[in-house]
Amino acid sequence: MGVTATAGPVRRPRLQPWADRWMRPLAVATMAGNIGIVVTGGAVRLTGSGLGCPSWPRCTEESFVPHGALGINGAIEFGNRMMTFVLAAIAIATWVAAVNLSRRRPDLVRLATVLALGIPGQALLGGVTVLTDLNPWVVGLHLMLSMVLIAWSVMLLHLLRPAGAPPLVRDSAVQRVAPALAGVAFVVLYLGTVVTGSGPHAGDVDAPRNGLDPQLWSHVHAAGVYLLVGLTVLTVVLLRRSGPAAAVRPAYALLAVEAGQGVVGFTQYYLDLPALLVGLHLLGAALLTATVTHLLLTVRARSG
Repeated sequence: MGVTATAGPVRRPRLQPWADRWMRPLAVATMAGNIGIVVTGGAVRLTGSGLGCPSWPRCTEESFVPHGALGINGAIEFGNRMMTFVLAAIAIATWVAAVNLSRRRPDLVRLATVLALGIPGQALLGGVTVLTDLNPWVVGLHLMLSMVLIAWSVMLLHLLRPAGAPPLVRDSAVQRVAPALAGVAFVVLYLGTVVTGSGPHAGDVDAPRNGLDPQLWSHVHAAGVYLLVGLTVLTVVLLRRSGPAAAVRPAYALLAVEAGQGVVGFTQYYLDLPALLVGLHLLGAALLTATVTHLLLTVRARSG
């Protein structure tokens, strides 16, 4: 008689329980790390340390690490460069966790891969900023790439939301307003980089400016902010009328961030841009990106 083989229990991949447990904390770390590097990058610029390491990828032509002659500015710039390796480690761990969930969640792998590739892309663009002596247009793109990475990290967290949350928003008016609001938010963020490129805090005393009138462009930036706040208020009204309560909270969070940004922005303008307030405004820009992305994903959520 032949021996009939009996099928044993199907085993999950060895690392999958680890991935189940750590995927969300890693996604949170990804978002926090990308927000953090915006703050440390701002500290580099606001302390005049943008060329503290005057070369790239080495700190100097002879060394990858700063020497004593570069002083505190070299240490600050080098510390910001080291943050890239922290982000890379988080991105790799996040990607490994996503790969181990790929059979169930291929969408996580795709987004984790994009985020992982964004880190070296950001490092290369950072190198270009150094090699172009902190050209303000390149510095602005460098910041905007960080904002895109923050938005993607919020998308990753959104994909990990519990089943059935956030609730579906069916109101067609909200569906039309929310993408417009997100688009205006990113225009406002970019206009902020234009204003910054026309004013002080260039990152180095010899760094070029973009040659635009900072007062004029501050007013252009403010006009964009007024439109953004108006669209946010409209979104709150529409969600209160037709959306579940859980869908209104992201809109209130965005409105709170905008209010904080407005207070900091006007205060720094009238106090001639003190470094601490400019740094807080940078943090607020990162939080604005996160909250507007969360709102957009919430109101565009689809059931199933």
